[in-house]
Amino acid sequence: MGLHTSNPVRVAAIDFLNPAPLMWDFEHPPRNAALAQRYQVHYTQPSQCADELLAGRADLGLIPIASLTPDLAIVPGCTIASLDRVRSIQLIVKLDRVPHVLRSSTAQTMGSFPSNSEALPSVRTIAADTASRSSLAYAQILFRKFLHTDPKFVPAPADPIAMLAHADAALLIGDPALLALESRARVEAAAGPCLWTDLAHEWRTRTSLPWVAAVWAVRPEAFTAATVNPAQLVEDLQQSRDHGIAHIDSLVAEWTPRIAIPPQTIRHYLTHHIHYTLDEDCIATIQLFRRYAAEAGILSPLPRLRFL
Repeated sequence: MGLHTSNPVRVAAIDFLNPAPLMWDFEHPPRNAALAQRYQVHYTQPSQCADELLAGRADLGLIPIASLTPDLAIVPGCTIASLDRVRSIQLIVKLDRVPHVLRSSTAQTMGSFPSNSEALPSVRTIAADTASRSSLAYAQILFRKFLHTDPKFVPAPADPIAMLAHADAALLIGDPALLALESRARVEAAAGPCLWTDLAHEWRTRTSLPWVAAVWAVRPEAFTAATVNPAQLVEDLQQSRDHGIAHIDSLVAEWTPRIAIPPQTIRHYLTHHIHYTLDEDCIATIQLFRRYAAEAGILSPLPRLRFL
């Protein structure tokens, strides 16, 4: 069935801080009124966006790269990625649950804790926020391919203190990861000394490529006889991103009351930690990520990326 002006493109988006620049034109004048004639936006979890696309409940979605299938096409131009540390994907290891790696109390007092190479191979259980399939797959690739271990991942609500009460480590993504970093002292007061690992940095260190979380993807058949053609879609999404990046101060003002993070941290996160352009290195990351995930038995093979 084609899309018409009376049936706008159904968009599954993510109500996290990091996609906020991508959504600028959809949420702000002067372009939001015109876009509302072409797009119908609703917000959901990253892991649900692809399900909605594949089930035909959405036509366009900001989806984790782990959720790409041969039936979905990547929209060129925009992404959510990071060139090194991203902050919003944290693996928190509770050191007293990891045998043989915790330093003496004297060393702890001096701030000498085990390195990632010492602590991570000993992790056996990970309480995982499953809001993003890509983040979970990145963690599984880190352990299976690079560390040659296979800890058990247990789904859990994104509460680091509760997670660390019953697992060696906690995997947090998105806003909960940012909030955990801000309340690090409170987390460690309850859970004990922890090793905080930025998985985007771990990926960058091992591959020399950016970390990529999500891309816009579409069901190409949704554009049969549509009033919104692919070129218009690409233009709308890229303009929205560019306008959002140009209005970072406004986004900081909007998000400061919404999330318990200092405004300067929000600004630095959006301008230094997140990379919004789907360039050649990011495409290479998607290809390598999917190959590693397939080799490790984490995701189905995706031999070729499909672009709109």
